Amino acid sequence: MNGASRIVAVLGPTNTGKTHYAIERMLGHRTGVIGLPLRLLAREVYDKIVAIRGPSVVALVTGEERIVPPRTQYWVCTVEAMPEGMGTDFVAIDEIQLCADPERGHVFTDRLLRMRGTHETLFLGADTMRGPIAALVPQAQFARRERMSQLVYTGSRKISRMPPRSAIVGFSVENVYAIAELLRRQKGGAAVVMGALSPRTRNAQVALYQNGEVDYLVATDAIGMGLNLDVNHVAFSSLSKFDGRRMRPLAPNELAQIAGRAGRGMSDGTFGVTGEASPMDEGVAQAIMDSRFTPMKKLNWRNAALRFGSVDALIDSLEASPDNEHLVKARPADDLNALKSLAQVPEVAARAGDGPSIRLLWDVCRIPDFRGISNAEHASLLESIFGHLHERGTIPEDFLARQIRRIDRTDGDIDALSKRLAYIRTWTYVAQRNGWVRDESHWRAETRAVEDRVSDALHECLTQRFVDRRTSVLLRRLKQKEALLAEVNDKGEVTVEGEFVGRLEGFRFIPDKSAQGTEAKALKSASLQALAPQFHLRADRFYNAPDTEIDFTDQGGLMWGEYAVGKLVAGAEPLKPMVEVFVDEAAGPEVEQKVQRRLQHFIDRKIAALFEPLLNLSRDEELTGLAKGFAFRMVEALGILPRAGVAQEVKDLDQDARGALRKHGIRFGQFTIFMPLLLKPAPTRLRLVLWALANGLQEFPEAPPPGLVTVPVAKGAPEGYDTMCGYRNAGERSIRIDMLERLADMLRAEDSRGGFEAKADMLSITGMTLEQFADLMQGLGYKAERGERTKIKPAQPTEQPPAATAEAPAETAEAEAQSDLAVAAEAPAEATDSTEAEAEATAADPASDEPEVEVFYTFTWGRQANRGPRGDQRQGRSKPGGKPRDGRGKPQGKKGGKPQGAKTFSSRPPKKEKAIDPDNPFAAALMGLKDGN
Repeated sequence: MNGASRIVAVLGPTNTGKTHYAIERMLGHRTGVIGLPLRLLAREVYDKIVAIRGPSVVALVTGEERIVPPRTQYWVCTVEAMPEGMGTDFVAIDEIQLCADPERGHVFTDRLLRMRGTHETLFLGADTMRGPIAALVPQAQFARRERMSQLVYTGSRKISRMPPRSAIVGFSVENVYAIAELLRRQKGGAAVVMGALSPRTRNAQVALYQNGEVDYLVATDAIGMGLNLDVNHVAFSSLSKFDGRRMRPLAPNELAQIAGRAGRGMSDGTFGVTGEASPMDEGVAQAIMDSRFTPMKKLNWRNAALRFGSVDALIDSLEASPDNEHLVKARPADDLNALKSLAQVPEVAARAGDGPSIRLLWDVCRIPDFRGISNAEHASLLESIFGHLHERGTIPEDFLARQIRRIDRTDGDIDALSKRLAYIRTWTYVAQRNGWVRDESHWRAETRAVEDRVSDALHECLTQRFVDRRTSVLLRRLKQKEALLAEVNDKGEVTVEGEFVGRLEGFRFIPDKSAQGTEAKALKSASLQALAPQFHLRADRFYNAPDTEIDFTDQGGLMWGEYAVGKLVAGAEPLKPMVEVFVDEAAGPEVEQKVQRRLQHFIDRKIAALFEPLLNLSRDEELTGLAKGFAFRMVEALGILPRAGVAQEVKDLDQDARGALRKHGIRFGQFTIFMPLLLKPAPTRLRLVLWALANGLQEFPEAPPPGLVTVPVAKGAPEGYDTMCGYRNAGERSIRIDMLERLADMLRAEDSRGGFEAKADMLSITGMTLEQFADLMQGLGYKAERGERTKIKPAQPTEQPPAATAEAPAETAEAEAQSDLAVAAEAPAEATDSTEAEAEATAADPASDEPEVEVFYTFTWGRQANRGPRGDQRQGRSKPGGKPRDGRGKPQGKKGGKPQGAKTFSSRPPKKEKAIDPDNPFAAALMGLKDGN
C-alpha cells in the first residue's frame, strides 16, 4: 500500500474542475495515465488532450477501443483497462468514490491501493472518501476544492414546463425513451445519452444538444460521471433505481453526483424532480445543495493476488476476504460467475489443466456481458471462445467473420440496432485483446467499422424518433427572435426554413397533421409568424382577382378556386347578405378587411347580375299604391309567389297596376306569380342560398338538377323549398311552375265538371306516364277515376295534310302574355298517349284474336270550396237555376245566343281604353281576343 510518489486526494463536489486539474497536472509530466469511470468520458478526455498535444503521443485504451501510437506518452483509459507496471510519472483515478459501488467498486479499490505514479498520484472524487483514503493510504495529502457555482433545489415541475437546457434523468431504457417521446411532442425533441451507447452515437446525440438543435437531454445516471455538458437544470424522473438485484432508493451523494451536472463553470444550476417522482425530502435537498453527505466507511474489495494452480484455487483466491476493517468483500461479479459456470463444463475443466490455460480461461471470463441476455447465454459464448483460443491459439477467422456478418446490418428499429451494437461490442472487445485474432489490425478495423455503421444508424433512428427537427428549428429561431423565411408553392404547401410545416388553404394555415398536442401548437405559432408576409401578398392577389375565380357553394360558402375563404351570413334583407371571412388571426386586420371587402363586392355584383329584374322592380319609383306594395312582396319572396297566398292582393290590383308590374317581367299565372327570368338555374341556385340564410336554416337544401320538368318531391324539405326551386309539389312529384302554367292553359279548355281525359300534349309537356300524370293531377286538386275499356284499333291513316282548326280557343286576359316566357327549353315531346302505344302493339300482332284492354283516367275538379284551379267558378260550374256554360266554363246566352260577360262595378268612371300598340309582339293575339269579344 505504500508508495514513494506524491499522493494527493483532490476531493469536492461536482463542478469544481477536478478532472481539468488532473489533465493539467498530467501534461506537466513527461508520461502519465488517467483512469476514468466510463468509456464515454475517456473518449471526451482523450479528445481534449489530443487537441492540446496531438494524436501521436496520446493513447486511448478501453475495453472496446485501443488507439496506441508508437511514441505514446499519455494514456487515457477506463479504470478496468489501465495498464499495470508501466512506471509512468503520473497516475490519476477519477471518481474514486466508486470504490463503494457494488458492481465495479473492487476495481477502483484495487487502483486506489496499488496504482501509483513515480512522481505524482491523484485521486479525484467526493469528500465522502476522505476517511477511507486516510485509513488505507496514510501518506495521502488532501486538497479541498469548492464548487464554482451554486446548486439550488426548485422542487417538482412538469415536463411540459421544463426550462430549456435541461437534462431529465431516467434509470431504465424504457423510462428514457418515454420521456424523450414526450419531449418530442411538447418541445420539439431531445437528445438521448446512455452508457450503453457507443462513443460515436453518444457524441452525435450530445452534439444535437450542445449545438442547440434541441434544448433537452434525456439520460441515464451515466451523465453523473464527469460528462461536461451545457446543462442548467437537472430533473429526476425517479429517485430509485434497479442496481442489478433489487430496486433501491438513491443515496443523497448519488443524487448529488447527477444533480451536480447542472451549472457549469461560474453559472449556477438548479435541480428538481418531474414525472411520477415524489418531491425530495427537505433534508436530502439541503444536503445536496450544501454538499454534506455521510462519509463512506467501507470499500468493496476483491483479492488481486490470484492463484492459477487450478480453477478451484483461482475461485478460492477470488473469494478471499479482506483483512482490513475498511474493506468488505465484493459480491460475486459477472466474471466470477462466468468462471464458476464454465468450471462445471467437463470439456472446459479438461482444457484448463495448467496455469497458462487457467489464465486464458480467466481472461475469457472477463469479457463483459454487453448483450445482457442471460448468464447461460453469456457462458455459452465464452465457452466457444475459450475452446477456439485453447485449441488453435486464435479465434478462427471464418467463425469471427460469420459472427460479424450477422451483426453488420443497419435496418430495424432502435431496439434492434441497440442489440446489434451490444453484440458488436463483444467482438470489438475480443479483437482488442492481444493475440486473440490472427490479423489484429484488420479485425479491429472491421469491428470498429461495423460498430460505427450501427452507431450511425442508431443515432439516426434515435433522432428520427425523438427529435422533430422541424419544430426544434422553428422554436430555436423564434427564441433567437430571428425572422423566419416562409415559402408557399403553387400547391399551397408551406415550408419554413426549408421544413414542411403544412398547407395554406385560402387565408387559413392548416398545420401538418403529423404534429400533435403541444408540438402542433408550437409549429402553428412559428409558422403563422413566418407566414405574415405571405398573407399580405396573397390578399393583394385575391383583391385583384376577377369574379370568375370566386364562387359560392350551395351551403353559402365562398370559394377562391378550391379553397374556402368565407361564408355568407344573413343581412338586414334577403338580397343584402353579409360576408364572414376565413382568415387566420395572425394575418392581421388589414388582410381580413381586404378579403372581406373583396367578397362583399363579389356577392353584391352576383346578386345585381342574377336578380336584375327584381332589383329594377324594387327601385321603380313610378309604382304606387297597391302595385308598389305587391312589388315589395315580390322582392321579399325573391321573385316567386304562390297565387293562393296573395289571392286577395292580386284581386285588388287593377289592370293598370298589373300592366305596370308586367313591364318588369312579372307573370300572373293561374297557380304562381313569378318572374320567368329568375327561373334559370343560376338565379335559382343563388335564390335558395339567400332564402336559407334569411330563414336561418342550419343545412341549406340544394337546387334540383337543371332542365327537368318534374322532379321527385323532396322529403323532409323545409316549407317553401319547392317554390324557391321554381317548382310546385303535386302528388309524389314537383312540376316546374312555368310548365304548370302551360298545363293550366290546356286544362282551361276541358270540361272539369263532366270529366275529361289526358291529351297527348299534356303528357308531353310534363314528360310523364299516364299513371304519373294522374298522381300529378290529384296533387293539383283533381279527382282521377281509373277505368278500363276495349281498345279500338285505329284505321290506317292516309297521308293528308292536317285540317286547320276552324277556331282557336280564345285566351283569357290572364294568359295574354304566355309567349313571353323565355326560360328553360320545353320537355321532350317523346311521351305519347299510352293508348296509341298499345294500339301499335296490337297492330304488330295480327294473330291476336283477344280484344285488347286499355287503361284510362277521367279527371274532374275535386275541390268543393273552390272548384276551379283559379279559385273562381268558370271551370264548367253552373249554379242551380243559373245560366248554362260552355265547355270552357263560359256563360252561354239563351238558346246558344251570344255569351254575356260578367257585370263589373267600379266607384270611378270607366277609363278610355288604350289603343293596341302595333309593335307589340302580342298585338295579333290581342286583336283576336278583342274581336272575339
